[in-house]
Amino acid sequence: MRLLIRNARRLDVDTMSFVEDGPLLAEDGHILAIGEEASADREIDAKGSFLLPGFIDAHVHFRLATLDFARLQRWSEVEFGIVMARLARETLRRGFTTVRDLGGDVEGLMRAIRAGMADGPRIIRAGRMLTQTGGHGDAESGPRPVPTCACEMRHTAFGIVADGPDAVRKAARHNLRDGSDFIKIHVSGGVASPADPLESVQYTPAEIMAACEEARHRQTYVAAHAYSPESIAMAVENGVHTIEHGNMIDAGAAAAVARHGAVMVPTLSTYEAMDLVGRKMGFPAANLAKNSKVLDAGLRSLEIAREAGVTLGWGTDLIGESQSRQRREFAIRAEVETPEEILHAMYVVNPTLCGLEGKIGTLTPGAAADMVLTTIDPLKNIAALGEDDAIERVIHRGKPVD
Repeated sequence: MRLLIRNARRLDVDTMSFVEDGPLLAEDGHILAIGEEASADREIDAKGSFLLPGFIDAHVHFRLATLDFARLQRWSEVEFGIVMARLARETLRRGFTTVRDLGGDVEGLMRAIRAGMADGPRIIRAGRMLTQTGGHGDAESGPRPVPTCACEMRHTAFGIVADGPDAVRKAARHNLRDGSDFIKIHVSGGVASPADPLESVQYTPAEIMAACEEARHRQTYVAAHAYSPESIAMAVENGVHTIEHGNMIDAGAAAAVARHGAVMVPTLSTYEAMDLVGRKMGFPAANLAKNSKVLDAGLRSLEIAREAGVTLGWGTDLIGESQSRQRREFAIRAEVETPEEILHAMYVVNPTLCGLEGKIGTLTPGAAADMVLTTIDPLKNIAALGEDDAIERVIHRGKPVD
């Protein structure tokens, strides 16, 4: 299909400015030409609206399909599939045409999207998260039998519990064999998990290095869930490329991230959402207490990272019912960042994390025809992109999304 968009103000990501340089022609899912008159199967008159590249969320979890964690333990694959497909469709309709999934089995969802059985964004995935026993990714509740050997591993649809460098290496190789685009590990406690204090340090340098070596051998990288300064510094010093969250970062840890050329992906909207939505859904008091701590530290973490020269990506980490608040991240980050910085994180940094630089995040010939039309000028009021009626139209792979 050939699609022609007229009268749009197109975002030039290189200059972070809007240009009016004639119609944009897309064909077979890619941008074919700009500024040339051509025939098309469908034309859209943008009437002066702003044309942006499709949004990119560098931290999502489709497998974490509800904030009711007890239900997550009970659902069948059919129930997961139904809810995950709905979440993917809603994500696309919000303008997110590419996402980076940070943990959980989403192979079936990706196949369904590719086959046209479900609507959803392009997914770059980590596969099952790697975690130590009792770590943030150890999702099985209740008492567990004592392992019969140190090498014993167990897994769920969410993660693989692997202790020791050899087990971590095996788990990383398994994920890469199964098609993971990168590896996700946990090096600190988390909000949603039941058994780990927020400040706990998880994994050892040897375990981290094992995962990073396997990723490097496959020309990819390791992402690490990390909050505390000690865990952040340990991760980047042993080869981790992205720090996910980073809320409790301090100046020393931020300097380590910058020194090693690593990237931090803040996810501030999820803590606000857990405080609001999670409380209504009966989120446990212990988890709410942990959430309050990282919520309060969120904006300051951005300031500390920026002061140290840390490269920042753009993510949300929203779970299940709270994913409707995805574009709220624009408004939260606008409290401490400029529109240009926020758009740079989404359209310049995120594509590199997805391994798709030059293919997404830009409206230039040869790039994917992923676009968002809006009446809002994000360079003047980026927070308004979080409003329910902010998006006029979404185009994915050259086709308007219904």
